[in-house]
Amino acid sequence: MTQLTHFNQSGEAHMVDVGNKDITERVAIAEGYIEMNPTTLTLIEQGTHKKGDVLGIARIAGIMASKKTADLVPLCHPLPISHVEVNLEIENDTSRVYCRTTVKTRGQTGVEMEALTATQVSLLTVYDMCKAVDRGMTIQGVRLLKKSGGKSGDWLRP
Repeated sequence: MTQLTHFNQSGEAHMVDVGNKDITERVAIAEGYIEMNPTTLTLIEQGTHKKGDVLGIARIAGIMASKKTADLVPLCHPLPISHVEVNLEIENDTSRVYCRTTVKTRGQTGVEMEALTATQVSLLTVYDMCKAVDRGMTIQGVRLLKKSGGKSGDWLRP
């Protein structure tokens, strides 16, 4: 691809017309993590955080966010998402929570934005729930790992 698709020939922002594209199975996988103090991670892991199941709530937030992506990203198409899986894993050795999100649909455009949004909002939810004990948490590494389907075919992060 040699040009930005969200601008018309006059340079104005516009929503890409996907009406003539084939309906195919589309999948996107994104990842990211949030680093924190070890004591904060222990609260999450032991389930003793006073706000409850941090990872369970973050998972639901990510799923909900994937379905709202078109409301947040101005030129993103609303999509009938068929599956969202948000996996959150505690990594004690690096004192972080790792998030990996998979989003699927059958449609005329991909779900990369939905996977990235779900990942980011899951991690933001962890931050929100834990900020009272650790304001120094850092969200990092949010990126697309893989996408499949559509005219451009498959893409895998090297």
